[in-house]
Amino acid sequence: MLVGRESNPMYCLGAMSWYFFWIVGASGLYLFIPYDTSAVRAWNSIEYISREQWYWGGLIRSLHRYGSDAMVLTMMLHLVREWCLDRYHGARWFAWFTGVPLIWMVFSSGITGYWLVWDELAQYLAIGTAEWMDYLGIFGQSIARNFLTPGALTDRFFTLLIFIHIAVPLFLLMAMWVHILRINRANTNPPRPLIIGSSIMLVALSLIHPAQSHPAADLGKAIGDLNPDWYFMALYPLYDSKGPLVTWAVSIGASLFLSLMPWMAFRRKRRAAAVVTSELCNGCGNCASDCPFGAVVLRPRSDGLHSSPKLAVMQPDLCTSCGMCMASCNKTNPFLPHTGETRQTAIDIPDFTFDLMVKRVSARTHGLVGNGRVLVIGCEHGAVLDHLKGPSVGVLPLHCTGMMPPSLIDYVFNKDLADGVLVTACRPGECFYRLGPEWTELRMNGERVPKLRGAVPRDRVRLFWAASTEIKALRSELAAFRVALEELPPLERPQSTKRRVTE
Repeated sequence: MLVGRESNPMYCLGAMSWYFFWIVGASGLYLFIPYDTSAVRAWNSIEYISREQWYWGGLIRSLHRYGSDAMVLTMMLHLVREWCLDRYHGARWFAWFTGVPLIWMVFSSGITGYWLVWDELAQYLAIGTAEWMDYLGIFGQSIARNFLTPGALTDRFFTLLIFIHIAVPLFLLMAMWVHILRINRANTNPPRPLIIGSSIMLVALSLIHPAQSHPAADLGKAIGDLNPDWYFMALYPLYDSKGPLVTWAVSIGASLFLSLMPWMAFRRKRRAAAVVTSELCNGCGNCASDCPFGAVVLRPRSDGLHSSPKLAVMQPDLCTSCGMCMASCNKTNPFLPHTGETRQTAIDIPDFTFDLMVKRVSARTHGLVGNGRVLVIGCEHGAVLDHLKGPSVGVLPLHCTGMMPPSLIDYVFNKDLADGVLVTACRPGECFYRLGPEWTELRMNGERVPKLRGAVPRDRVRLFWAASTEIKALRSELAAFRVALEELPPLERPQSTKRRVTE
């Protein structure tokens, strides 16, 4: 692989869009300084930047243009990828819904930017866009009248245009912030290798194929051959051939369709949200920190049921029932004393409680035989585990591997339920719940609470990433793991916890 999984651009499309936005913003500020907002000198000022100062001004202009194209590309790939991974409905509806206006803002910024060059391409865009807007009939007078004759266009138009070109990106920045409001730990900074690589790519492209203007606009002459930027101008040929009605129908219809997709999706019934037991919650904040969507927040306690000043509060409309909050709770431990037959924790998933998880571990390992008994714990969105079942292999699928507390692995060895535990999860960057693989790996490596206890034999625990299509690779990993287990010396367990295993 050319890059590691941490630097895979397909896992960082949203963050890459943010990075390209900053490139476009910074280069745009530089270009604003020498730009002349005069109808007769706008084109000349751009030409001076591009030709007389090609070694710097021309480079900045090209970075501005190609950075904008790159942002459109990563934005659209981000949209398609989230749809393909089914991550646009349920608790994710807000991010998807607020992402649709971003598309309009990005394209509006790009089109007004091309107007400012005031070459023949800008003339074509200005006339076409003005006629397109006039079709709505919401303006007091026709916008297209400003482009009937050379004398009809004044300097005030370019002053207004550059104001719009600056104002729209500012609103875009605010809308991008709103877009990630309900995403906990949203990453807006790409990994350093991606920053370096994409920067080199943009600079190289700017030097090899610098952005150039068409001939200066002249409202008294017909427009010659154009070289449009298809990232921003894909709708204009449709306007030329079908007219404004069809173009508006396509653009508005597509936007409405995208906006309503979260509620049109055919999906399984939404699971019940996590539930907090206030008398057990000590307000540690682990659940709020680990929740991928900010569904858990800490609030001042007023019930008097615990001495802690804080209490975890669940926001059900944001909860995806992934169970990462349950795994992070310091009360989610099978070794803690409990009254009756049911284990309780401070935050639990109603349809897959921690008590049910522990009981299923015992059930799925009951009757395993051989020296290489393995319990495979995995995610229902990853590789299908049922294919791995066997006389010496038990499987336990979870909503997400991130809902597994590390103490559960300790419990397996302490109770002599298996000789090894294979934990499998979606590959990082592909998790349906965003952070499951990351939290699982950090907890098992002792880098995030709750940590896997140091006394747990690490050579009997293995972590393997496996997507839903990688069952063959997972089966091979399981076979290699069992061979490795058979070569290990017998595991010493407390005498009181040993159970008889029928060979």
